[in-house]
Amino acid sequence: MISNESKACRRGRQDPMDQNLREQVLQRVRAEIISGQSLPGTMYSVPSLAASLCVSSTPVREALLELSFGGLVEPMRNRGFKVVEPTLPELRNLFDMREVLELHAAVLVATNPPRDLPVVRGLADQIAKAVEIDDVQLYLEADRNYHRELVAAAGNDLLTDLVMGLRDKIRHYGISSRAGLERQQASVQEHYRLIELALAGETTAMPSLLRSHIRSWEPIFVDTLMRSREQVREPLKQARA
Repeated sequence: MISNESKACRRGRQDPMDQNLREQVLQRVRAEIISGQSLPGTMYSVPSLAASLCVSSTPVREALLELSFGGLVEPMRNRGFKVVEPTLPELRNLFDMREVLELHAAVLVATNPPRDLPVVRGLADQIAKAVEIDDVQLYLEADRNYHRELVAAAGNDLLTDLVMGLRDKIRHYGISSRAGLERQQASVQEHYRLIELALAGETTAMPSLLRSHIRSWEPIFVDTLMRSREQVREPLKQARA
């Protein structure tokens, strides 16, 4: 007998020829991890995740393997994939490298400005909408795509790949906190302003704004990471007392 859940899965499942299921799984799990929804130590079971998403195990396994190559999860024999805990030096190093590479891309774009950036502008609209309706997952995905397209405008595929590889390793801890929500709101106009500066060929002002745009998130992520570690240590101290 086929369960109601199985029937629902079959009705809702789309043909893999029409949709990249692996990419869907990748985006969902990555968003859960980088937003802090899935905390370090969280286990992802391939069969369980596949069942919950109404897909086969293959795209789920492939997506989790790709995330493991990026350092977000690690495979655990006969158990699944565990979310890796980032270290403070790793987080700071990621911000340092992002600044170097993304500012270089900004200079390249502004030096040879395009006539328009319609795709980037559309993604800025998505970011604004995400903030308006308080949808963190939409914000993260739109923001990721925005910066990918902005860097891609520099015309260097390797640079784009390097930047996105770094961005995908950063955990957006605290993005739903009061400070995180305020930063999201402030970033809306910054995304539009970056487009204006790029089109105007502002090789100094654009990198300057982008530096602030990137670095403004750092203290929020660091503070949340440190506080979460203290919360973990406190029960251990009490248990040993």
